[in-house]
Amino acid sequence: MTYRVIQWATGAMGKTCLKAIIDHPGVDLAGLFVYGAGKVGKDAGEIARRGPTGVIATNNVEDILALDADVVVHAGRLAPPYGSHDREIIRLLESGKNVISINGYSHTRHWRGERLSALEAACAKGGASLMNAGLNPGFIAEQIAVVATGVCSELDRIEVVESVSGREIMQPEYAFGALGFGADPAANDPNDENWGPASALNGMYEEVVAAVADRLGMRLERIERDHRAYAAAEDLHVNAGVVPKGTISHLNWKWHGHVDGARKITHSIHWYMETAHLGEAAPPLWRVNIEGKPGLRIAVDLEKRPSEKERTSAEQFAVAGAVINAIPIVCAAPPGVISRPIATPFRADFR
Repeated sequence: MTYRVIQWATGAMGKTCLKAIIDHPGVDLAGLFVYGAGKVGKDAGEIARRGPTGVIATNNVEDILALDADVVVHAGRLAPPYGSHDREIIRLLESGKNVISINGYSHTRHWRGERLSALEAACAKGGASLMNAGLNPGFIAEQIAVVATGVCSELDRIEVVESVSGREIMQPEYAFGALGFGADPAANDPNDENWGPASALNGMYEEVVAAVADRLGMRLERIERDHRAYAAAEDLHVNAGVVPKGTISHLNWKWHGHVDGARKITHSIHWYMETAHLGEAAPPLWRVNIEGKPGLRIAVDLEKRPSEKERTSAEQFAVAGAVINAIPIVCAAPPGVISRPIATPFRADFR
């Protein structure tokens, strides 16, 4: 079966998803939404550095809503507060298109209340489903860490740690705005839920903790935030610009899920411009630490083929792969807000 897919946004991750959609034999590109005015009117193949596709980029939402498509890959910009993309996602769902998000929506049922009701109503109206297919959220905790507990007869605690350098980020507005690098640590408290980066991230990763608890059959009592910011020891010259001495060069975002009055699930993210405040100089992308009977330690890295010389990172390739492998699943699901299954393996074809 061939699926008609719309790509929403072409930032670093979105563009890699667009390339994967164009390249995959089981997928036809049906439309392309872009934010930048300079991309409007261009063929999707030009934007993706591929041959002509006949699909022309638009920044008109009405154009996208009018298209016949099975699914929209939503790679919208990370922006505060979490849930700021709900309005456009609701319109896509109401138009009859399934939606795969790479930024959150991994366990939307955690929210209940009006927000969940609005998303569910949109799914019902359009006969469509909403699902996540990112790496974090989406893969390392909700899939890999949960599966790893399958060897435990007793589970004391589970911790997932991500460590990612921000030095290669090209967009200043993303590095210094959305992620918070270069901010004054005295004036910007990461535990202040009104600070932009915290506002964008807390809800997203609280869903991750809730998803893990749900899949392990745990009754989650509350989620505790425990974020820390570290200042640069010197001026740091990175791709996005300069992180001045004394400003934020490293953020350790940490969420603890409490079960039976104790921290049972911890999700920790180190995003850094310098390694001075890491526990190790060259950490793997992810560590999964499970305490129980037995305990378990997993270190996970991603890598590119030696023959691949393009600047696209292994992480970007992995997001695109996760999206491609999720397309048949979300299209086959009954209408509603769903969580990605624990296993979404590569498929040689979509038949």
